[in-house]
Order: sequence, then C-alpha cells, then structure tokens
Amino acid sequence: MKAALSRTFVRLLIVPVTAALAVLSAGAPGAHAATDLSVVAEALRESPVYVDPAATDVLSEADAEALADKIEEADKPVFVAVLPADQPTENLFRNLRTETGITGLYGVTVGDRFDARADSSVLSRQGVSNLVAAVQDAGDAKARLNDFVDGALRGGVGGSAPSSWGSVDTGVSTTALVTTGAVLAAGGAGAYALVRRNRRRHEEEQRAALEKLRVVVDEDITAFGEELDRLDFRPGDPAADDAMRADYAHALDAYEVAKTRMAAARKPEDVRPVTETLEDGRFALARLAARREGRPLPERRPPCFFDPRHGPSVADVTWTPEGGATREVPVCAADQARLADGLDPMIREVDTGYGRRPYWDAGPAYGPWAGGYFGGGLLPGLLVGTMLGSMMATPSYAADYGAGYGDFGGYEGGDVSGADFDTGDFGGGWGGGDFGGGGDFGGGGDFGGGF
Repeated sequence: MKAALSRTFVRLLIVPVTAALAVLSAGAPGAHAATDLSVVAEALRESPVYVDPAATDVLSEADAEALADKIEEADKPVFVAVLPADQPTENLFRNLRTETGITGLYGVTVGDRFDARADSSVLSRQGVSNLVAAVQDAGDAKARLNDFVDGALRGGVGGSAPSSWGSVDTGVSTTALVTTGAVLAAGGAGAYALVRRNRRRHEEEQRAALEKLRVVVDEDITAFGEELDRLDFRPGDPAADDAMRADYAHALDAYEVAKTRMAAARKPEDVRPVTETLEDGRFALARLAARREGRPLPERRPPCFFDPRHGPSVADVTWTPEGGATREVPVCAADQARLADGLDPMIREVDTGYGRRPYWDAGPAYGPWAGGYFGGGLLPGLLVGTMLGSMMATPSYAADYGAGYGDFGGYEGGDVSGADFDTGDFGGGWGGGDFGGGGDFGGGGDFGGGF
C-alpha cells in the first residue's frame, strides 16, 4: 500500500513538472507549440501514462491516474501518450521510442486519432494490429485507451515494467513527498533547471569517458600511421600493380578517415566507427603484403584480441584469463607462438584509477572501442566473465555508450535499450486516411492505412 501511495505521489509530482516544461517550450504564453517528445519521454520513464497539458479535455487527470495504476499493477511495459490534435505526426512513434529508450508497447492518441507500435520482442506486428483494430469502435478516448490497455494486458505483452517506474524509495514519508510536490508545483522552472542539470551531468560523464578513449584511440591511430611510414612501397614502382595500389590507397584513406572521425567524436559511441575504420585499414595492409609476397590473399578475420594494433588474427586459440572462463579468441601469429610456448600474450593495457589494466578490465567506456574492432556477433563471447562484458550486459549500457555490440543477454520489454531497436517496428509517420491498424508497416514512408 505504501509503495503504491508513493508511486501515486511521484506521478502527481510529474504533472506540474511536465506541464511547466511544455509551457516553457511553447515560447509564447497562451499558444500551443508542438510538444517536445523529449518531455513526453521524460514523463513516460517515470509513469506509463502521459497527458499533454493541451489535451486534458481528452483524458482527465483522474482517468490517466487510473489507467497508469492498471498498467503498473500488471507490471507490463505498456506506454500511453495523449497529445493534442495539432501535434506533428511524421515519424512520431519512431522518434518517441528513440527519446524514451525503453522497449515496450506504445499507444498514442493525437486528438481523436489513435494508433500503436511495439518492439517485436514485446508484441508482434500482427498482435499490435489486432489490438488497434479492436478498439477503433470504442466510444471516447477514455474507453478506447482502457480497451487498448486491457487488451494488451490480456494479450500476452512480453517483458516487465521498466524499473524506473518503481525506483521510488518507499521509505520516504508521505509528508516529504507532499512537500516536494508543492515545491515542484510552485517552481516548474526550477524543475526544468533540474532536468537540464541532470542532462549536463550525464553529458559531463560522457565527455570524461570520451577523453579516456581519446588517449587510447590516438595511440591506435599513431601506431597505424607509423606502420604506413615504415611500409616500403611506392605506387609508381614497376613491380606495383593496380590491385596493390588500390590496397595502399585504401589504407591511406582509412588513416585519414580515422583521424577525421576521432576529431569529430562527441560521445563514447562515436569511437566505434573510428576503430572499425582502423581495422579495415589494417586488413588492407595485410592484403597488400600478401600480394607483394605472392601469397594467397588472407581471409577476413577480426584483429588480435589481445591488442588490435597487432593486426588481423591468423587463428583462434583457447585461452583462459586469470580467474576467468575459458574461451576461444582470435590471435595474431606472434601471440599464437607465445601461447604455444607457455608464455603470456602481449595484452593491450590502459590507464585506470588502479594502475595499468587490460582493456577488458578498465571500465565500461571501452565497449565502443572494442565493438568497432570486433563487431557485434563476436564480442559477447570474447568478453564473457570480464568486467567490460558484465557492464555491457546491463540494460542501461546502451543509453550511455551506444548499442549494437551483440547479444550480451538481450533486452526484454521494459529494459533500457537506448536508440537500439528495430526501426521497422516503429518506422514511418502517421498517414492520412482510415486506420489500417498498428503494426501495418507496408513500405518506408507513412503507415499504410495509419492516421
């Protein structure tokens, strides 16, 4: 009972905060501007139902509260947003899902129109389509939304509610919550400043992580540049053919592109395309070396696990880190020989607060760096049991460091996946005809038969 009461008060706190944000974003008093979807997403991360201040005539606060209670009690990742009739609808679902960053089923009312989309891990396209079709003949928006939620909860929505809905410390007294609510209600601008401050703190943390990565990536770029400088190859030599010149040009281009991309990096996940480019450049050098020596061209393999600066791997070997699980890792010829002789491989170490450590024990920021070198499908098996692998398996990792590194355990409904979701599930905008049912994706543009 106490937990439910706490959630109720927190939801009441959100109402004045989001209303203040909407007013601040409108620009001119009395005029309604398009609601910033980041405001909607902020509210949905705290409660399953959001009603725009300009759409309270569609769904009252009491009805929204009852709907939210129903969803929370069912512990399912169902999100409902009620927006004013003049809200732009192009790519609405996709953009809202990106801003929210949580897997789930999203039902949205815009004026008197309704549709829904879902992550396929939560509910299939056909399931969403059936849900939307079933509620179109319901009476008003209240009835339609209740029927939609009831049908979703009966229909086997996957996963569970996001932990952020229940993140309230239930030991806080009701008096404290009411006092906090009064302060927030009286100071919407202050609440907006708090949100801004939290975002700035997050951005500062990302910048600090990027600076750690910048040192390592700059070392990688420098090492690759030194390889190019040492290369005894002249494109104009009589022995050089077009294929050799193409490989050489590819490697030079990779070097320049990597420098440009690193200079433009603004957050940790921007590092991934840099290391992808370096890996591609080193493979071009391996092809060039094979052509010049008359050897068969190498197969495309990942770089050496122990240090990608060693270049493309030549084999997979079984290796067991100290205190860890045995796994197969790709290795260069030098490390393969060292392991065969019973020696330790030459491991890439980076600076940490505890001294020099292998990159897989140096913290979460190195996920994008490793992801660029080793790709999505390979990385989870390589990092099993390591500090980095464990961190990348957490639901919040994608929101801070990007996604697409492979299956570290997967995301279920309600988990944070950031912008890493199947855009086909949410793609398109709201068309202009009769309803065709949620999930009817058709082609790329507007929904076939959407709004």
